[in-house]
Amino acid sequence: METRNTKIAVVTGGSRGLGKDMAQRIADRGIDVILTYHSNKEEAEKVVRHLEAKGRKAATLQLKVEDASSFAQFADELTSILKSHFNTNGFDYLVNNAGIGLNAPVNALEEETFDRLMNIHLKGPQLLTKTLLPTMNDGGGIVNISTGLARFSLPGYGTYASMKAGMEAYTRYLAKELGPRGIKANSVAPGAIATDFGGGVVRDNEDVNKYIASTIALGRVGQASDIGGVVAFLCTDDAQWVNAQRIEVSGGQMI
Repeated sequence: METRNTKIAVVTGGSRGLGKDMAQRIADRGIDVILTYHSNKEEAEKVVRHLEAKGRKAATLQLKVEDASSFAQFADELTSILKSHFNTNGFDYLVNNAGIGLNAPVNALEEETFDRLMNIHLKGPQLLTKTLLPTMNDGGGIVNISTGLARFSLPGYGTYASMKAGMEAYTRYLAKELGPRGIKANSVAPGAIATDFGGGVVRDNEDVNKYIASTIALGRVGQASDIGGVVAFLCTDDAQWVNAQRIEVSGGQMI
């Protein structure tokens, strides 16, 4: 394989919402992108074509982050596409973004809901990271997407937030244990964002949107475009000395 100067980022859940913007902003930084999708291959391929129109190499792979038994096969597929499409053996940045939003009040939490949130937001990202580390180049970085809800509280999101808080702790351990390889690890915690996350409640419910905006110092809810640039920054040499940090991107929510 030839030595490549261009870096490669793997973005999970990159076909829509925050992940789509992350993939686009990472590409704007001159980084090639492999994005994953859960079920909507057509939307993922649209993103790939958009990134290619920017002059970047891009590809997409299916990944069900809640199914850890599929990770070995995913790693094989990733290795194959790195060789065939990017002419290399490894990638540089991993963005653990894929996720869902479920409202589950503490007095109505079902075991099935707990397990689903755990598999997608805690178990899946940790085991996926472990599976992909042998394919990751030294000197790269990991960005785990957390949530502002790990700092402030809104009813119904305790289980979701506790999984994300666990990922924030895990991020610090990644930074500590992967330091000898020069791999940095940070978490980015978005505040309330107007996307289809959680059924689109922040975007589509006017009352919710107004209430959330009233809790934010900058006076509005966030947009997907408010997040991707921060993640992209962490995938560059500009952030080479940023490590083991939780960066909240919420416009000053609940301060």
